[in-house]
Amino acid sequence: MNKQSASDTLALLGGPRLIDRTFARYNPLGREEVEAAKKVVESGVLSQFLGCWDPDFFGGPKVQEFERQCESYFGVKHAVTFNSWTSGLVAAVGAIGIEPGDEVIVSPWTMAASATAILHWNAIPVFADIERETFCLDPDSIERNISPQTRAIMSVDIAGHSADMDVLRKIADKHKLKIISDTAQAPAAKYKDRYAGTLADIGGYSLNYHKHIHTGEGGIAVTDDADLADRMRLIRNHAEVVVEDKGVTNLSNMIGHNFRLGEIECAMGIEQLKKLDAMVASRQRIARKLDKGLAGLKGLKTPAVLPGCTHVYYVYAMTLDIKALGISRQRLHQALTAEGVPALAASYQNLHLLPMYQKKIAYGSKGFPWTSDICKRDVDYSKGICPVAEDLHESSFLGFGICSHVFSDEEVELIIEAFHKVWRNLEALR
Repeated sequence: MNKQSASDTLALLGGPRLIDRTFARYNPLGREEVEAAKKVVESGVLSQFLGCWDPDFFGGPKVQEFERQCESYFGVKHAVTFNSWTSGLVAAVGAIGIEPGDEVIVSPWTMAASATAILHWNAIPVFADIERETFCLDPDSIERNISPQTRAIMSVDIAGHSADMDVLRKIADKHKLKIISDTAQAPAAKYKDRYAGTLADIGGYSLNYHKHIHTGEGGIAVTDDADLADRMRLIRNHAEVVVEDKGVTNLSNMIGHNFRLGEIECAMGIEQLKKLDAMVASRQRIARKLDKGLAGLKGLKTPAVLPGCTHVYYVYAMTLDIKALGISRQRLHQALTAEGVPALAASYQNLHLLPMYQKKIAYGSKGFPWTSDICKRDVDYSKGICPVAEDLHESSFLGFGICSHVFSDEEVELIIEAFHKVWRNLEALR
């Protein structure tokens, strides 16, 4: 075997590893965030929320400033911060007036909080399938899953691309449903000149450490509906104590929590928001290089960007044609990681296949809410109900975590070459 062919032998099969470096972890925090946090600490005001009807019910100066900055940036009338986007989702579902036993249609191809926020209010998650191209909810599957108990759609803008909100809005208006957009992974993504998350009744974004905006933990809900914003603020901050003095007469779901975001996180969020466009642009530039470099590889499809949309590439989401390749995703994943390609994700979860939904056990051990009188029908969570999501989960999805690291142009080229090296050796992998 000559030197050239030896160097081209896959690392998985005993050859040299192509990428011999550790990639820098994504860290968008700089001097600005350090100084902002330092000023908050020096002020002594780390939080200024009071859980009663008082001017401080709405939080301290940095909470207020960050919320106003988010309203300006995203072009919405109201932004409400939370200590996590999970908390934001819980508040959003409660705010729209969900009743026990109501059904909310949601994607199975997402982080677990999208569905558990529905269960929090004793409502029933109903899983609709997703589109193979964008990984967002399939409108046809939504229609098939609407029942007399359906009250809302929770759309998930997964990986960084918006769902088709015009189509979802037509469905929602037809059936008199609310829409919540879980846009955790897609802040600053565009849908027809509007930001993803802003076309729903309530949308929102995650601020945790591996997202585009990073404050450690946190979330932002956005809406143009003053009543929904008010109800989310109440749920965020001990609603049941506040409603009487505030004069609230609609007591539905006025069960409050401490979902409040602190002053340090909001001070850092203000600085992060200033950088968001540049951070997204850097991911888009990497994605364009990957699109070009990976084009033409047999059986590999790079992320779609639909007309009128932009993608912010929380994940560079690819699909594999396993039949054309004649090799399993697991084997390709092993070969790529052995070459040093970082942050490869084999799949998102399929939530409907988690034990909680398979066994229908959530609150207590007796199957509540599914076995109670509030659940009006036997909701199906069996394998096979979401064939596209299941196929992606089991065999055909391959995601590259652009948001996990900072990559130079040279490093992107190395990653592209690693893909090409693996594809040159498909026969050996088989």
